[in-house]
Amino acid sequence: MTDRDDTGAGAAAPTAFEAIGGEARVRLLVDRFYDLMAIDERFAGIRALHPPMLDASRDKLFWFLCGWMGGPDHYIERFGHPRLRARHLPFPIASAERDQWLLCMAEAMADVGVPEPLFDRLLESFSGTADWMRNRAG
Repeated sequence: MTDRDDTGAGAAAPTAFEAIGGEARVRLLVDRFYDLMAIDERFAGIRALHPPMLDASRDKLFWFLCGWMGGPDHYIERFGHPRLRARHLPFPIASAERDQWLLCMAEAMADVGVPEPLFDRLLESFSGTADWMRNRAG
């Protein structure tokens, strides 16, 4: 997710990881995401795809997002290449689950104060990835 600036000077723009505030802020985002999923009935569909205890899911998303946003590759160090789509194939993901995941993440980002334009940048990237994860009709 790293970008170059538009000045032509070639200076690297901050990574999303840097812009969000590092590991502590990524953890805050992930925890808010799973807290919302656990308490809000609008996200019951995606909550049902997770185990009863969310601790491992929280850790895996945190580790993944750190690297995906341009920070430390905690996930890869533990599990190798994410193979994101392959790892999600056992779970029925259609448009409804995609939309629930995106809404839950958007609300979590808003709740933890992810600033503009980072909010839009992340939501656009999440949207593309979430759409790619669909493996069922509908």
